[in-house]
Amino acid sequence: MTDLSSGYLGLQLRSPLVVSASPLAKDLANLRKMEDSGAAAVVLHSLFEEQITAEEQSLDRLLSQGTESYAEALSYFPELQSYGMGPDAYLKHIRKAKQAVSIPIIGSLNGVSTGGWIRYAREIEEAGADALELNIYFLPTSLEIEGREIEANYCDLVEAVKSKVSIPVAVKLAPYFTSMANMAFRLDRAGADALVLFNRFYQPDFDLEALEVAPHLTLSTSEELRLRLHWVALLSRTVKCELAITGGVHTPEGVLKGIMAGAQVVMLTSALLKNGIGYLRDLEAGVIEWMELHEYESIRQMRGSMNAAAVAEPAAFERANYIKVLGSYRA
Repeated sequence: MTDLSSGYLGLQLRSPLVVSASPLAKDLANLRKMEDSGAAAVVLHSLFEEQITAEEQSLDRLLSQGTESYAEALSYFPELQSYGMGPDAYLKHIRKAKQAVSIPIIGSLNGVSTGGWIRYAREIEEAGADALELNIYFLPTSLEIEGREIEANYCDLVEAVKSKVSIPVAVKLAPYFTSMANMAFRLDRAGADALVLFNRFYQPDFDLEALEVAPHLTLSTSEELRLRLHWVALLSRTVKCELAITGGVHTPEGVLKGIMAGAQVVMLTSALLKNGIGYLRDLEAGVIEWMELHEYESIRQMRGSMNAAAVAEPAAFERANYIKVLGSYRA
């Protein structure tokens, strides 16, 4: 029988299929359906820093940078009650989720500074979460903030949170670091139990009729998976912490590629929003069918089989591939 079991953040999972953070997790009925459909674990929707530290000076300073000339900028931050679930309700939701399902529940904190993160990391642990994902969503626009300052803040935050909680901590990253490999190494050294690659920044669009900048949400596509595969294949041979892929996983083939690159688990939401939560069954069935056809007995057997340390041409992940791809084009 094909063994799909996988380990992630110290948790023994029935498969590598994990539901990533999204509004779907706000509904207990959805969580039950995810479990019934084969989800191995669920990352809850994020608790935003704006909900828990809005009055702190450190956050106020960050949110106010550059708004002196554009007073309407702060209007993009809704009143805290409009987020749909405040800090106390979030903690209650964790407790209810743990009662509703038997699969692991991973809490999620989304913010930019240490502030209330440490306090609520502890409270998320006390509420019963099996692990915590730090979703550090910071888009620096100030001309005075240097890259090394941002990187140091990430590492300091991980160290601070890890010093206060005993549950495993994953860090969800964006790919926009000057040296992604070095950043992964530093976060690994700071104590991150896993890195989740990659966060998706949502760029606004222009409304040409109203002459306004409008928020714009797009779901991921399979094309986005390649960036994740590239970095997981490189990092899985060098860092000690575990790796998870999020963004671009839409098919059984995408799941298999992620595992072969070296990921412990693959996370998905867009595929479920497009196809329904029950699509998890189709993904699992497709993975099993492929493994049986190609005589793989377990997920562990294939993990990392196509990372940079395992393939015959590791240069395919580096600059040589850039030259080869350009040279292969024919009009």
